Amino acid sequence: MSTPPASRRVALLTLGCARNEVDSEELAGRLADGGWELTDADDGAEVIVVNTCGFVEQAKKDSIDTLLAAADTGAKVVAVGCMAERYGAQLAESLPEASAVLGFDAYPDLAERLGDVVAGHAVASHTPVDRRTLLPITPVERQDSDVAVPGHAWGPRVLRKRLDDSPVASLKIASGCDRRCSFCAIPSFRGSFVSRRPDEIVAEARWLAEQGVRELVLVSENSTSYGKDLGPSGALEPLLARLGAVPGIDRVRVSYLQPAETKPSLVAAIATTPGVAAYFDMSFQHASEPVLRRMRRFGNTESFLDLVKRIREHAPDAGIRSNVIVGFPGETDADVDELARFLTEARLDAVGVFGYSDEDGTEAEGLPGKLPADVIAARVARISELAEELTAQRAEDRVGDEVVVLVERAESDEDDCAGRAAHQAPEVDGECVLVDGDIAATGLSVGDLVVGEVVDSEGVDLIVRARALVPRT
Repeated sequence: MSTPPASRRVALLTLGCARNEVDSEELAGRLADGGWELTDADDGAEVIVVNTCGFVEQAKKDSIDTLLAAADTGAKVVAVGCMAERYGAQLAESLPEASAVLGFDAYPDLAERLGDVVAGHAVASHTPVDRRTLLPITPVERQDSDVAVPGHAWGPRVLRKRLDDSPVASLKIASGCDRRCSFCAIPSFRGSFVSRRPDEIVAEARWLAEQGVRELVLVSENSTSYGKDLGPSGALEPLLARLGAVPGIDRVRVSYLQPAETKPSLVAAIATTPGVAAYFDMSFQHASEPVLRRMRRFGNTESFLDLVKRIREHAPDAGIRSNVIVGFPGETDADVDELARFLTEARLDAVGVFGYSDEDGTEAEGLPGKLPADVIAARVARISELAEELTAQRAEDRVGDEVVVLVERAESDEDDCAGRAAHQAPEVDGECVLVDGDIAATGLSVGDLVVGEVVDSEGVDLIVRARALVPRT
């Protein structure tokens, strides 16, 4: 096969969350379908597309740094993703190194837009709007809209291209969010909540299985809302059952659950459906009721502890993780004490601790009671230390348990053989380091599924003695 001309070679760089990673694989599929060859940024790419993140200040800085570094290669640079969608022409004006700044509406025609860039034609910068205004207020009317939503409306075929050979892949089940958390700007640039249709999701799951994927991570901005715009037949529980039965898929994991929307039937479905990991990624954010109300969220310590109790009644070994924000405007020492009480009693498996920072255009940006940076830093340190101690204890409690580990790193001169059990999500929850047992860890390959016994722990990581391989379904 002849090598395509340099003007049709493109590289994709991705920053941010798993949702962005899925979007990049969609863009890769669209570009390949449009005649572009995917290559590395340093391997003769004529254009480098940077899928930016615009969630918090550090993510924005990382996106800018990546765009500038891409420009230094001599290739033309195109910014897409959340930061490009959120700031559009403003970003283009402040970053002349970028040949184009394109929003989500450009995704279906990205192959053509890159052709314009290579040809030297001026490409108009994206003009940001609040994407919530583009869709009907009533959720059930959104399915018929022609508004571009990344990862939706691909038609009868899967328009996606894997950008790695990992045995784990994220699968988007919805986009956007109808919640109005006072600290979060995501709905303004991701738009209102829209579910993907179940048949389309299952078809993509089957395609991913054909690519060698054994674990699916279901992603969205709010997975607990799935199906509210589809009617009763589109609920998350039956979708989980269908995905858990896809041949070749051994584990389905749900992420981004809202505690206030997590019904008992969903708890039971995640905890007991064959093929679905008993894993609960709960967006608690805090536990003090006054802080949660200022965040425009619901719940308190007692309701959250009751949810944790119900989860563990169904599945005592279930993994439960959350993120919390400290230093929110008006937060008191007593509020932090209440958060510490919740974490101590809940004994979660993983906790991400973040200090509050203002986000452009959010309600919280204008709230009174802003705390000094040193106070926020001290509270982050306190809760982080507590969370580290508690999650290490939770991991230690698993010594003696049997776990099933998906191998994601084979043993080499530099690395141990390691992977994740059902209670551990990719990148954020620790890992299982496999050691020789009834079978040798040195003989395991990426993508193997291994039954093992937890023999020790190191922080949130587990040391697992390998016992047997699980055959592929």
